[in-house]
Amino acid sequence: MNAAIPTHALHPAQSWEAQADFKEYMSAVNPTMPKIDVVAFPNTLHESGATRLIPFDLSDTLQIRYAATTPNLYAGYLRITAGDSLETNFIAASQMYFVISGAGHTDIAAGAIHWKSGDLFTLPAMPSAHHVATEDSVLFWVNDAPLMEYLGVAPNKARFEPVLYTKERLIEALVKVREMGEDRNRVGILLANPNFPSTMTLTHTLWSLYNILPKGVVQKPHRHNSVAIDHCVFAGPDTYTMIGKEIDADGNIINPIKAMWTTGSTFITPPGWWHSHHNDSGVDALVLPIQDAGVVMNMQVLDFRLAK
Repeated sequence: MNAAIPTHALHPAQSWEAQADFKEYMSAVNPTMPKIDVVAFPNTLHESGATRLIPFDLSDTLQIRYAATTPNLYAGYLRITAGDSLETNFIAASQMYFVISGAGHTDIAAGAIHWKSGDLFTLPAMPSAHHVATEDSVLFWVNDAPLMEYLGVAPNKARFEPVLYTKERLIEALVKVREMGEDRNRVGILLANPNFPSTMTLTHTLWSLYNILPKGVVQKPHRHNSVAIDHCVFAGPDTYTMIGKEIDADGNIINPIKAMWTTGSTFITPPGWWHSHHNDSGVDALVLPIQDAGVVMNMQVLDFRLAK
């Protein structure tokens, strides 16, 4: 067969065979994939300006042809000025919105979700959502649209109903955990949905932790195979995460990258990298990581580990 003949000019059966490819096992079993870096998205991106979608689009780095922040997730900020509105129409199976500031409501076919600063809500697969701000508002959003694009599919049903996690209930649950004592690696609450009892995750694809980092505390290194998009809800000065590929015999991260926590900012923690949280300030800090751990955990390959 002449390899120069384009496949579209061939008979279908010839075209199908022409696409058969073969790789020698040892040279292809562990292919080099696009690098996922530690990337920061500062609060200056959303602190002023007109109503708009502010995406974290790293598709060029990931070497893909559709918008994405990580291989499975798409994230960014929504800025909506008072009295204005913005519509999102992500082809996604799961969506998460955290209200950084402001107040308003999101109109969907089932009704209106009223939200304010500090609230978090999730949306299942749906054609669109109409976000209306009653005061200047900023929302942090994450969805699994890249996963749908990778699979070449669109959701054909909603796996869960919309869920609203109010700031009051989040704080109440966090206080209860904190009363158990702070002599643990994490003082936080996993946000769960009763439809997913096995993974105990925010949705069937998304995982989230509302985590307090008390003042003067270091949370020792840990790692997991899910990518984390970490949003800083609140932090004082000198609060940060140290991130690196390896740890030494004493559990210290080797040649770490320092990601500073700044209120209203976000950064990415690559999969499999060790990371520790440090609060050298005089005030408690809050962080909200969103991961694709719903998918990874369902595959039973999360591999969460704490440094000894």
